[in-house]
Amino acid sequence: MSDDICQMSAIDLLAAYSDGSLSPVEVTEAALGRINQCNEAFNAFCLVDEEGALATAKQSEERWRKNAPQGRVDGVPASVKDLVLAKDWPTQRGSRTSDRSQLSPEDAPAVERLREHGAVILGKTTTPEFGWKGVTDSPLTGITRNPWNSEHTPGGSSGGAAVAALTGMGPLHIGTDGGGSVRIPASFSGIFGLKANFGRVPVYPASPFGTLSHLGPMTRSVADGALMLTVMAEPDPRDAFSLPYDARDYFSVLEGGIAGLCVAFSPDLGYAEVDPEVAKLVAAAAKSFAALGAQVEQVDPGFDNPQAIFRSHWYAGAAHILRAMTPEQRELVDPGLRIVAEKGQALSMDAYMKGAMARSQLVVTMRRFHQKYDLLLTPTMPTPAFSLGPDSPIGQNGEVWDDWSPFTYPFNLTGQPAATLPCGFTSGGLPVGLQIVGRNYDEVNVLRAAHAFETAHPEHRKTPSLAAS
Repeated sequence: MSDDICQMSAIDLLAAYSDGSLSPVEVTEAALGRINQCNEAFNAFCLVDEEGALATAKQSEERWRKNAPQGRVDGVPASVKDLVLAKDWPTQRGSRTSDRSQLSPEDAPAVERLREHGAVILGKTTTPEFGWKGVTDSPLTGITRNPWNSEHTPGGSSGGAAVAALTGMGPLHIGTDGGGSVRIPASFSGIFGLKANFGRVPVYPASPFGTLSHLGPMTRSVADGALMLTVMAEPDPRDAFSLPYDARDYFSVLEGGIAGLCVAFSPDLGYAEVDPEVAKLVAAAAKSFAALGAQVEQVDPGFDNPQAIFRSHWYAGAAHILRAMTPEQRELVDPGLRIVAEKGQALSMDAYMKGAMARSQLVVTMRRFHQKYDLLLTPTMPTPAFSLGPDSPIGQNGEVWDDWSPFTYPFNLTGQPAATLPCGFTSGGLPVGLQIVGRNYDEVNVLRAAHAFETAHPEHRKTPSLAAS
């Protein structure tokens, strides 16, 4: 199969199915071929169901032959992060404490919606253990590598999904984001990723990290992400916190443009240290928003680093995960996760409640900020992808991943929609991400802005050479 098939967008694949120039079977075979070609080198998938994918593709092919597609993504290959339930597959969560023989009796809502719309689910992508950190390696599945430089991390925790998207192992990928886990690897890998507003994409079962945790699309283009969000956001009664369903077609609103929007640009949120190359590329990206018709002002949103607030929630979630384990199981767990869980175990109820109250004030601060500003632009990450091995690029003072991801977790605390897309490359050839944050519930302006920027700067959409893989 032509390599071009593997880099086609979902939008273009659907058009090709409609005119008969491609079939879902051809495309699925190409995606599986790319997995067979690249997965050993990069470790994006921890489970691949070739037989099931081809059977689904053949069913889709028959529907397209009759000009009767089942839904919005009929025949488009997709993947599921291995923190998310998929029927008849194990959910191992990157952990040696999991039982591979325990198969899920049901799909998570996002997976169920994709199947209902005809997607071809290829398999499950890698994650650090329980998604606890910002790089993707685990005691169970090993190290996931960045295709731009295989000695660098693709980020995490949705690192497998990011690598799969970048290398053409299907166009659509489900990621989870509890503190940056969609945006960190999307930035390090040079793809589009969206953390939709909390509650927009129904989640089941609830994450141990509680209301920090979001689901979102990871794709090579904004348009594919918008299409995927439209499907994933359909309602499901199993999520106690889901937003009222508004039947929004996010793909249809992309062309609205951003002329007249009031856009804030914060190079460092008032407290972060940023690599000079990253800072230069993001500043140039922010400047281009004025050329697109927006009113751009450099201003910080006005809050101190909320890391302590975040940790009061994140550490408590980690403690909850390990609390149910036997001592023998805990010995199998990633040592870094054990340390974080111990800190969570030592967290007092008073400290947790203070964190919850401070979180509420952070939400108020951002809602007041967005009374004036429609969007906030920041770097997604303060640094490009760093070398494999350590969990942090900043040594002993950065042992926990949130030390080096200061731009992502604030917006898990507030629940706002936040997207990342590539805005350039460093002199070392590594991608840099621009983060676009919207006011609560306003994915539309986030997507419009991302689409406008992507359209104006197609040079940032690149893929690495895979000849050596």
